[in-house]
This record gives sequence, structure tokens and C-alpha cells, in this order.
Amino acid sequence: MLEIPGNVFPRRLDALLPMAKKAQGIYIEDENGKQYMDASGGAIVVNAGHGRKKIAKAIYDQILSHDYIHPTMFATKSVEMLAASLAKKAPREINRFYFFSGGSEANEAAIKLARQIHIENGNETKYRLIGRWKSYHGLTLGSLAAMGRTSFKKYFTPLLKENLHIPAPYCYRCSFGLTYPSCKVRCAMALDEMIENAGPQTISTFIAETIPGASIAACFPPDEYLQTIVRICDHHNVLLILDEVMCGMGRTGEWFACNHFDVVPDILTLGKGLAGGVMALSAFGVKETHFNTIKDNSGAFMHGGTFSHHPVAAAAGLALIEILEQEKLVFRVKIKGEKLGDLLKKHLLPLAQVGDVRGKGFMWGIEIVKDKKTKQPFKRSLKIVEGLWDALFEKGYITYKSSGLAGVDGDALVISPPYIIGDDEMEMLVKAIKSTFIEFFN
Repeated sequence: MLEIPGNVFPRRLDALLPMAKKAQGIYIEDENGKQYMDASGGAIVVNAGHGRKKIAKAIYDQILSHDYIHPTMFATKSVEMLAASLAKKAPREINRFYFFSGGSEANEAAIKLARQIHIENGNETKYRLIGRWKSYHGLTLGSLAAMGRTSFKKYFTPLLKENLHIPAPYCYRCSFGLTYPSCKVRCAMALDEMIENAGPQTISTFIAETIPGASIAACFPPDEYLQTIVRICDHHNVLLILDEVMCGMGRTGEWFACNHFDVVPDILTLGKGLAGGVMALSAFGVKETHFNTIKDNSGAFMHGGTFSHHPVAAAAGLALIEILEQEKLVFRVKIKGEKLGDLLKKHLLPLAQVGDVRGKGFMWGIEIVKDKKTKQPFKRSLKIVEGLWDALFEKGYITYKSSGLAGVDGDALVISPPYIIGDDEMEMLVKAIKSTFIEFFN
């Protein structure tokens, strides 16, 4: 056996992790031969399944043809074709795409782009950003400042630009103590109040996850929420950035999650599943009108990146889209996602510690509570979700952890398997989750 020297600065410092040996389909195998069902696609990334030969061949062919090409010196066919493929799927008017390596980069660049668009249009006083509490947009300084997940920010607050935040559309724990639909989406109207109070002439952009993912566990907003947000942004000339790094590329049963609501943002960000997890690839898409504003004025977006518009990563993304199309996997998510949701609700909602099961497609959240009637969460110090996750992992099932849903407390699991998971495997997964909850809390 190869001796591991131990020079990596690992993501986890609290545990020795098993060594992965092989990944195929929806399973990962460690060096001891143990199999794990990847029921979260890693960090909600793997959508077409592990070990796709079509993507491997596309990468191989692209490397042998031309690998690193600087995007200020040459155009490359794989990048051009990926942008064209995304434009065909994207909401109307979103037809220009700029490529990066990760979702944090895409969101950071989108925030900068919004500011430059305002400047080119003669609105230099528009510089402030509004985000939402309980949001996640990445860990670079700009995206970290935009997010509303305070646990990630506490060490670095002195380094961050102060931004404004409003409550998330989190009906299970409504910040206003209201109930949908009689609330008339009060959480959306909070944006109008914030803009008016801060001064519309100062607000550049509002950034929001179309479907809040990691922070409040697949919390699908009310149908009219985003339509209300769009009207408010349009009224105040505030650009809307929708973050679909996690929920895009078919995860909710639509190529883009905003299609569920028939809304079009000014800028839309993608990542994670854009190349199926095989290569580091992200992007923002922007309306043609905004692209032309930049092109016709300064003539350049004041941004860049050594590995932006990378032809090898683009080749992987293009192959991934072809797989999703040819195997009709996005439509499969729409249909099979209903079955997954029904199974989760049937088996888990009766449990005393499951407060809510929510989601759509292959993106589902299971909120864990101490008291179901009062929705009282467990104290974060108990690390309930970590304990459940470890118990499931030991059984060979990988899920995704969410915490801090109720202030600093609260726990949830996110279930987001690859789109190829079978009916029998979904039933195995849900039964394993149920039995683990029963064993853990008894």
C-alpha cells in the first residue's frame, strides 16, 4: 500500500477520512472496498453520475487538440459552443456567458459587473449591494460579504465591505411571524423597504439564490416571491443577480430554477453541476442589453482570470450538457423528483424530530427539530446533524449537512443525488435515513 506522507492541508481537521479509490454511477468506493451511495452528489455537484466516459473523452480530445489558451489572445471552439448551448437553455435575454472555475468567482464577478453596468449608464452613485440572511454565495471576500450565513463571516468581518440584508423566503420560520399566502409575501416587500430606506440612488444590485440551498436546506420560495422581487428591482433600477450555482443545470427539474417562476434576472450565476463535477467550471450569464452597455462604452469588463474561459473545462461542460439532453435527465429529475419527495415525506414527516421536508426535483431538505409543535431547534453545540451524517456515512450513505437555520442553532440534511438514481435506490436511501433517525434519537 502506498504510504501517504500527510502534507495536505485538508478541508476537515477533525477526522481521518477514508481514501477514495473508485467512483462510478451513484457510488463511491474506498480503498477497503466499502461502497457509499453518493446521495448528495458531493456538495450537490455530481448530476450525470460519476465516471462518465463521454466527458473523459471530451477532455482528453481537447487537451490533445489545444489545452491552455489565454482568452485575451484566442477564441476557442469549446468555449464558444458551451456558451451557445447554455444560451439555448437559459431564460430569454440571457445569452452572453463568461466562464470561471468556481461559484465564488462567478458571484464575485457578477457583483462587479453590476457595478460597472451602472457606471457605464451614468449611475455612479449606485454601489451598494443587498443580499439575504441565511444565504450562501461563496468564500471570496466579495461573495462572503454578500452572503448572510454569519458563521462563515465571523473571523473575517473586519475585512469585509458592509452590505445590507433582508430576511429569506423561509416560510417554515417566517421572520415576520406570518403564514403564506395571507402574508402576501411580506419577505419580498422587505426589499422595497430596504431600498427606499437606504436610498434607491445608492443601490446597485440585489443578489439571491433562486432556491436557497445549503443554508436553509432546499427552501423553495412561494410562487409569486421572485416575480415580486423582479418588479421591485425594475422599479428602482436595481440589477437582480440570481445565484443558481447549486440549484441550476437541471437540479430542480428545470434547466434553470428561475424557469419555475417565469422570471429573468439581469445576471445569473452557475457552477457546481455545470461540468458534472468533473472539472472546475462556473459562469455568469447576462442579458444582451447589459453586455452591449459594457461593449459600447468602456469596451471591456474590468475583470479577468488566468483560468477563465478554459477550453478543457468548457469541453467537459459541453459533454455534460449533451449527456443531459441525450438521456433526457432534466425531465427525469422532474418526474422522479416527485417520487423522491413523496418517499421522504411519507417515511420521515411522521418522525418526532423531523419538522419539515421540502424541495423539488432532486434537491430536498429535511429540517431537524427538538420540538415539532414549537419548531424549537437543537442547540448547535450538540452537533445533531453531524451525528446523523456520520451515522449515515458509516452505513454507506452520503448526504449533505446544513446548520444554523434558526439563528445560530438548527440542523438539516440535504438530499441531492445524481440524476440517474433508480427507484429501488431511492427507496433504500429513504429507509436508511428513517432507520438512522430512529436509532440516533432513541
